[in-house]
Amino acid sequence: MFMEWELLNVVGTIAFAASGAIIAMDEKYDIFGVWLLAFITAFGGGAIRNVLLGNPVSLIWQQNDLFILCFLVALLIFLLPSVVLPHWERWGVIVDAIGLVAFAFQGAQVAIKLDLPLSAAIAAAVLTGVGGGVVRDLLAGRKPLVLQSEVYAIWAILIAVITYYFKLEGGLAVYALLIVVATLRVISYYRKWNLPARKVR
Repeated sequence: MFMEWELLNVVGTIAFAASGAIIAMDEKYDIFGVWLLAFITAFGGGAIRNVLLGNPVSLIWQQNDLFILCFLVALLIFLLPSVVLPHWERWGVIVDAIGLVAFAFQGAQVAIKLDLPLSAAIAAAVLTGVGGGVVRDLLAGRKPLVLQSEVYAIWAILIAVITYYFKLEGGLAVYALLIVVATLRVISYYRKWNLPARKVR
């Protein structure tokens, strides 16, 4: 389980750091802004989750290797946008989907290991999967995407429910779950699946 946990951490960090850096550059932020949004996108959701679950927030500072990885990903995108961005436009939604499911599973696991109920597992999965992105969008002066159109947080909820009821911790079952849900996320993006929304005059 430890190796799987580390792999999910690496994948999620790369995906979300890249997302934060690209949005910062799209808003013409300087290099500090690029690093800040990359960091917040990658680690903000986990920090918010820890606050909500009563976990020590200081646990976030035990991830030095992931901090360095986040720093390097953002720096690479900042220095070589013409090399990275064309590939991101093609593969970004897939990478983001992998990051979403990886972090959502981790969030659910944290709540489950604390013997908390399903509602806490769902909240932890959603916050870990989308919390950093919401803060990123707010800092970039954008309406959080997860709150206005796409079916996004639903996939984190699905992972939490399945993980909780089937007591998934590791192995092929976890990878199968993450692959299926990540695929559904990509399909929902291209098919433009949206939750119902209404506008009051």
